[in-house]
Amino acid sequence: MSDRPVIVFDSGIGGLTVLRELRVVMPDRRFLYVADDAGFPYGDWEEAALVERIVALFDDLLTEHDPALAVIACNTASTLVMPALRARFSIPFVGTVPAIKPAAERTRSGLVSVLATPGTVRRDYTRGLIDQFARECHVRLVGSARLAPMAEHFLRTGTVDPEELLAEAGDCFLEQAGRRTDIVVLACTHYPFLANALRKVAPWPVDWLDPAEAIARQALKLLPEPPATLPEGFDRVIFTSGSADHATRRLLHGFGLETAA
Repeated sequence: MSDRPVIVFDSGIGGLTVLRELRVVMPDRRFLYVADDAGFPYGDWEEAALVERIVALFDDLLTEHDPALAVIACNTASTLVMPALRARFSIPFVGTVPAIKPAAERTRSGLVSVLATPGTVRRDYTRGLIDQFARECHVRLVGSARLAPMAEHFLRTGTVDPEELLAEAGDCFLEQAGRRTDIVVLACTHYPFLANALRKVAPWPVDWLDPAEAIARQALKLLPEPPATLPEGFDRVIFTSGSADHATRRLLHGFGLETAA
């Protein structure tokens, strides 16, 4: 069926940055946003257990919703679970990986930082991207366990502590031999929601790279034909916890999402 939904999956609500771009390039598609809030944050999980959890979730999601494609709008999950998902299921999967290649292509100073979750920082996949695309650059990996929860809090309340934000991101800024970091890769889909706040606390201007647009373009390549008809009403959201607080529901309603029945 041409009106099968596109699943956008994340551990929380950070994947809304990707959903926003997907809607730009696929205005005729229907989306199902899946927030694994019962498992948030993924950085606390042992790797094998997290793979098992996400694969089991997709067993149920594909059976119930028959999606045309799934976007894993989470760096931590993408760098870990994509091979297992692609091996088990026949639908296309689009992952989210640190934008190290475009950062290496754009940097003028040769100093690039990757701001990510601790899981993405320690993953061999991330280091493989550096070896493959950024050997001529000095790439600093900066892991933060707190930025994703801070982004979720900011989305719900509109507030963030500048000192706490700088404490988490300050290591991204390196001065070396008269050069300064000029690009910071936002290697978690939650982080672009904090981009304006990060600009305000940064010691000097840098280019903050958000991968959402590239993810959306890749998804469009795999689903070039629009559906015959677009159902009326809102796109839907599923919380793996079974519910969400009022502030979260209100936020997601503002993104055009209603809770799935």
